[in-house]
Amino acid sequence: MAFELIEKHGEHEQVIFCHNKRAGLKAIIAIHNTALGPALGGTRMWPYKNEEEALVDVLRLSKGMTYKASAAGLNLGGGKAVIIGDPKTQKNEALFRAFGAYVNSLQGAYITAEDVGTTVKDMEYVFMETPYVTGIPAAFGGSGDPSPYTAHGTLMGIKAACKEKLDSDSLQGLHVAVQGLGNVGSHLVDFLVKEGAKVSVADIDMGRIKALCDRHKVDVLDPQEIVVSDCDVLAPCALGAVINDSTVHELKCQIVAGGANNQLAEARHGEILKERGILYAPDYVINAGGLMNVFVELEGYSSDRAFEKTTQVYHNLLQVFNIAREENITTQKAADELAERRIQSIAALRKQLHGRTARPFSTLKEMSSRKS
Repeated sequence: MAFELIEKHGEHEQVIFCHNKRAGLKAIIAIHNTALGPALGGTRMWPYKNEEEALVDVLRLSKGMTYKASAAGLNLGGGKAVIIGDPKTQKNEALFRAFGAYVNSLQGAYITAEDVGTTVKDMEYVFMETPYVTGIPAAFGGSGDPSPYTAHGTLMGIKAACKEKLDSDSLQGLHVAVQGLGNVGSHLVDFLVKEGAKVSVADIDMGRIKALCDRHKVDVLDPQEIVVSDCDVLAPCALGAVINDSTVHELKCQIVAGGANNQLAEARHGEILKERGILYAPDYVINAGGLMNVFVELEGYSSDRAFEKTTQVYHNLLQVFNIAREENITTQKAADELAERRIQSIAALRKQLHGRTARPFSTLKEMSSRKS
């Protein structure tokens, strides 16, 4: 079953199953493609129903990271890791140090970071075993929490989508419905309110709702209803597959643009959005701000430079929308085309220059020197 799933979800270079009974570790690392550089992608901790569900998730996410890095113009490949477990009850130092040892064994082919269910503190434990980790505390030369940068990039993407669909990138008075108030979603609301948008929110965690309402005046909706609520922009910022058979025909928005991964349950849902005249900002293009931030960390971190880099999301999405218009294809296909063009052209160039596909050694050298 595992090999069938791997084959179904694309040609991955490596899929590594990690197990340490003493530490309670069950994890999977998937390296999709390293044509542009070492694979970088976060580690998600989630109470998956079974190993098959975890494997499907890591395969989809790692491929998405390849396309995200390429479309963002970064010299990185795509990888991802998942740890099977409840992040609220099953975390411990030994688990993350054991995971860090597995990351280290890959010798820089995969660089990890935080993701859903993991934190900067968790990455600090990983860093004890390997230099191949980003998003670590500033005291260790890292950038810390990447979510503000993901949120800022998402804001830039929403503005680009509004420019394309509404002929103005001003958010003043626009109604944006934000589904999910995790680290990215809550920061996005902060930015949206500052831009003058009218904001509706929903989350299954009432503590997050209360914390946000203490800061801003927003409308609170039911988590099941917000997706099909009447708004200008729907911003999914929770888990994926929010655009599915149950929701795609019920949407009342003009734009879908949010920070979640894998927002389309299936590619055909993108076709339905196009037919309905709803503009979709492809997830891996709009949520690339966090990846841009940790890439700056590899170069020698500067918060100002990272925030400036996330503004590129605006221009990247305009490129995607232009391709979609010119070729009369969905924005998802246009994003894939943009990413694939770069992968193919740079891989061919590097093969010509070096006689093989080469990683950017400067990045790996800096990563290796961080613990010396």
